[in-house]
Formats: sequence, structure tokens, C-alpha cells
Amino acid sequence: MALTEIDHVSENQEMQECIDSCLECVQACEWCADECADDGEEMAECLRLCRDVADLASMHARFMARDSGYRTDIAAITADACEACADECEQHDAEHCQVCAEVLRECAETCRNMASA
Repeated sequence: MALTEIDHVSENQEMQECIDSCLECVQACEWCADECADDGEEMAECLRLCRDVADLASMHARFMARDSGYRTDIAAITADACEACADECEQHDAEHCQVCAEVLRECAETCRNMASA
């Protein structure tokens, strides 16, 4: 069975977009956190927030995939964390932070849509 055949996901384009956005967010945050780890103490908050968001976004994608009743609660928390992390990343000129902030904003938007669904 292909993943595209999971009924509750394939029938809900908004959910599929959110899952995709969350998985992209995980990648961007892990990259940013790894780069920040080499940049010293001034990047500590960025690193921490990116790691938090990577974990939350991964969990949110898993909750949506299994159609958990908690997915809307996780969506709201993930959106809040994405916005806080994007605010932090935008303060830094590094390419990884700027790319991460852009991906985070998109993820926050799709998660907000899921939270209100």
C-alpha cells in the first residue's frame, strides 16, 4: 500500500500539505541547529529552539499520519514554536538561519490551518 493511499491523508489536501511542511521544517531545523552548534554561545538560543521545533514538527507529522485525536492540539503548539524559532532565526544573517526562518513561517501557517480545522 502506497502512503498516498492512507485514506484520512489522501482525502485531506490540507493535512498532506501540513505533513510535508512539517517534514521540511524538521530538515531545515536540524541543519540550522547543526550549523549553530559551530557558532558558539551567541547561537545557543537558535540551536535550542531549532531542536525543539524539529522534535515537535516530527511528532506532529506522526500524529497526523495516524489520525490522532491530539493532532489539532499538537498543531497549535507546533505553530507557536515555529513562530518563536523563526523570530530568533531572522535575527541572524547566516544563510541557514534565513532559510530556516522561511521554512518555519510556512510550517507555522500550515499548522495554524490544521489547528483550526
